[in-house]
Amino acid sequence: MSTTDVNQAFHDQRTALIESTGARRRTDGTYAATVGYDRGEVVGRDGLDTSRGTAALYTSTPAWHGLGTVIPGGTTDIDTVLSAGQIDFEVQKRPVQYRVRGKRILFEDRFVTVRMDTTAALGIVGQRYQVFQQREIFTFLEDLAATHGILWESAGALRGGRRVFITMQVPDTLVVDRGGIADEIILFIVAINSHDGGSQAEVVVTPWRVVCGNTERFALADARSRWGIRHTSGGLERVEEARRHLGLTLKYGQAFEAEETALARTDLAIDDFHQVIADLWPMDDDATDRTKSNHAARTDALDGIFRTEAERVGRTAYAAERAVTDYLDHVAPRRPGRTMTEEIARATALLEGTDDETKSRAHRRLLLLTRA
Repeated sequence: MSTTDVNQAFHDQRTALIESTGARRRTDGTYAATVGYDRGEVVGRDGLDTSRGTAALYTSTPAWHGLGTVIPGGTTDIDTVLSAGQIDFEVQKRPVQYRVRGKRILFEDRFVTVRMDTTAALGIVGQRYQVFQQREIFTFLEDLAATHGILWESAGALRGGRRVFITMQVPDTLVVDRGGIADEIILFIVAINSHDGGSQAEVVVTPWRVVCGNTERFALADARSRWGIRHTSGGLERVEEARRHLGLTLKYGQAFEAEETALARTDLAIDDFHQVIADLWPMDDDATDRTKSNHAARTDALDGIFRTEAERVGRTAYAAERAVTDYLDHVAPRRPGRTMTEEIARATALLEGTDDETKSRAHRRLLLLTRA
């Protein structure tokens, strides 16, 4: 059995990115990037809140950036998680006021959300906006931890506390083609609370363990199932709905596992694979010689990866999907900027999800073959 873990892949990719940029390590554990897309930015913090002097992050295993509080093996205690992740702060809604020519004026129906431990303003909201404290959003997952002994994987705050997250692993991992290739896919439940007035709270099922701003974005982008929770007086009822219907997570898992298993059990001739490539990267009849040459090179590269995957999982639609993903992540040519190497450009594309739509189209296209 092999395991698909996007978190480890990201860990390796991000570590390589830092090393390839020659970034200078700072005394607080972050990096001052000197080249590439991170030039001029602090690399290694990736949006993590540092209002209390250190990165607001708890994790059960060390993150790629080396920041935060690590409790080896994790914990099942929510109070420990809130404290270690530095998300045990309260948020209150206060009226917005301003002065004009010495006169204090109240801005009616507008309020500022205030982080009480730092007095920082987090966002401007309306009358109906309901503040959700961290425990109110996250407590429903306690049932899962208590009932199944599941560990809290990570927790922390981003962007000064405007967004707060907590992660735990789904009880049952997915196994593609049980009894066959048996590829294991790990999923996580991520709950995200917001205090910025511009986003709702969410609970998502995703392959991503959140440990920074990038992985939070990836978790939302790659969510397999989600519940949105609006900041209104009835919003917390959605939390109760999520609690009652958490079984949908497993139902989703079963559906996703079934899709991937169907791909794994669908034989794919090389001509069919070439047609998938043509659909993903169409070429006009009047294409230039250079375009035709690039298309041929791409097809050759994908053929090679497909054959390698086929040796492990068989000549199937599943092997084709993995070939497309591997090609986009590790082989597809990248045009580096003036200050980038190709490795940095490739890492940037992965981090920014440049090829996510192509990967999704490949999955949908290959699923059609399972129903033929």
